[in-house]
Amino acid sequence: MVRRMVGKKSKIIMIILCIFLTILVVEPTQLDVNEIKVQSSDIPAEFNGTRIAVVGDIHYGEYVNENRVSYIVNQTNEQNADIIVLVGDYVTNDENDADTCIKILNNLHAKYGVYGILGNNDPKNKTSELLDESTTITNIRNDGVWIEKNSARIRLGGVGDISTDLQYPRRTTSGTTENDFVIMAYHNPNYFDLINHSRIDLSLTGHTHGGQINFFGYAPWVQKSSKGNRYISGLYEEDGSQLVVTNGIGERIVPFRFMATPQITIVTLEST
Repeated sequence: MVRRMVGKKSKIIMIILCIFLTILVVEPTQLDVNEIKVQSSDIPAEFNGTRIAVVGDIHYGEYVNENRVSYIVNQTNEQNADIIVLVGDYVTNDENDADTCIKILNNLHAKYGVYGILGNNDPKNKTSELLDESTTITNIRNDGVWIEKNSARIRLGGVGDISTDLQYPRRTTSGTTENDFVIMAYHNPNYFDLINHSRIDLSLTGHTHGGQINFFGYAPWVQKSSKGNRYISGLYEEDGSQLVVTNGIGERIVPFRFMATPQITIVTLEST
């Protein structure tokens, strides 16, 4: 009788392990489109309904191959976003991988442009050089541009990664007033705690992988911010400034994800 009970428990444990491992292996191959609405009175009426695709953490070369990057490009293009913002970690430290990945990403297209910054795992000089040379992607690392629509405009800029690069946020806010809608892209969402919330209306970030291994909201791999909060995935707000964190595409350390499905994040601007 005892042997039968032990045998049944072993089978149950094996079934649970098989299900768990299947989820871990299958989830990285999935791709969600996460829709987020951002509302602000600073968004000009002409930009109401503008869709921004946020793509990050591809990590090509580690567990992500060329076919998967091409698939991400095709799926992003299918969203018909007005603006595409790449929030870094195209690769994991390999300059040769950066060359291949950026070449594939040059097939992205959006009505008002494709823009990119660097992540902590990008070979800084090489990746920045590749973005500068790209005829498709505009490098907004420590820089900013105006995006114009009819007689209205919004500001889009970016800064270097908080742990591996320099940050010059004033280049994002240069020439803006408190009534302008200002977007800043950076890789690590913890930088949200350091920015001037009265000048930056919207931050676009990645880095966390949505936790990658996420136990029902508890993500031990995600670094705490200086305020003790954890910006894991989705939309956050503080002092009228909003933060979007995308799960990203690839994986680090292990080729697994759990409750943190890869995603393209679509941010829709709504004027209030």
